[in-house]
Amino acid sequence: MKTSDFLIGVVAGLAAAYVLKETTNRVSPNRNPNSILDEIKDEFKKQGPIDGSWIYMTPETFYKENIAIPVFKGGISRLEDGENVNFEFAADTKSGAIVDLVRVS
Repeated sequence: MKTSDFLIGVVAGLAAAYVLKETTNRVSPNRNPNSILDEIKDEFKKQGPIDGSWIYMTPETFYKENIAIPVFKGGISRLEDGENVNFEFAADTKSGAIVDLVRVS
């Protein structure tokens, strides 16, 4: 085997690995909505017990400052001073970060 043939093979392999890595980073799949909900519930539990929670399994587009963000929408309810308080949230589908949180009366 010639050295030039070997080097061509190595370069081609490295190029293919780079392209594959870049493609996977751009088209990363959504996280599991239930795992996102579990993380949000854990954060709420730090301030007290929760009564209930829900999350839509289908992503929606949320607009904030004219930026479209794919999100999972959901909610949490808990007792505060003897009253039931509800919160609705929108969480980024890829990172799970809360992009909107509203206290619902």
